[in-house]
Amino acid sequence: MNFMFSRFPLFVRCTVLCSVLAAPLGAVRLKDVAQVEGSRDNQLVGYGIVVGLAGDGDSNAQATLRSVANILQRHGLQIDSTQVKAKNAAAVMITSDIGPFLKEGARIDVTVASMGDAKTLQGGVLLQTPLIGADNQGYAVAQGAIAVGGVIGGEGGAGGATVQKNHPTVGVISNGAIVEREIPMEIVNNGHLRL
Repeated sequence: MNFMFSRFPLFVRCTVLCSVLAAPLGAVRLKDVAQVEGSRDNQLVGYGIVVGLAGDGDSNAQATLRSVANILQRHGLQIDSTQVKAKNAAAVMITSDIGPFLKEGARIDVTVASMGDAKTLQGGVLLQTPLIGADNQGYAVAQGAIAVGGVIGGEGGAGGATVQKNHPTVGVISNGAIVEREIPMEIVNNGHLRL
């Protein structure tokens, strides 16, 4: 037995010996120290409209007005953007990270941030919004109620104080997007998988 073990190169013998001695001390999972080459998260972004803001939305910004009019037209209502008031709506950007190996139908979290002068996104609902990758292809669709961690208190104005905590114009929708298409990635090259 000793003769067979000595036929292996020194580094193999040292690796085996260290593995045997280190096993009782604490195991390290492979995923904690390495990742599969070619697999990584990808960033997604989208433009959308949040509604239901109870007068705290954008103050009639043209982009918001046109966006609301376009949404209504998609639903069969022919309306001009001059007929729309945006006090209950806000133009927003949506961002998300899509992990490797996520399949169609998987859900991912999204972050929603106001682009205009909305006071808060509290109580708002994001309307269905496609999320695109850096290649300008759609990979997910987001919508849902927004959870905001920030608050604004007080009336402001002459003699009135206001207090703001965190950012009421940024919120999240947990599991708010559905993956519509898997991100293509090559992890096996010439029959080899690299860590």
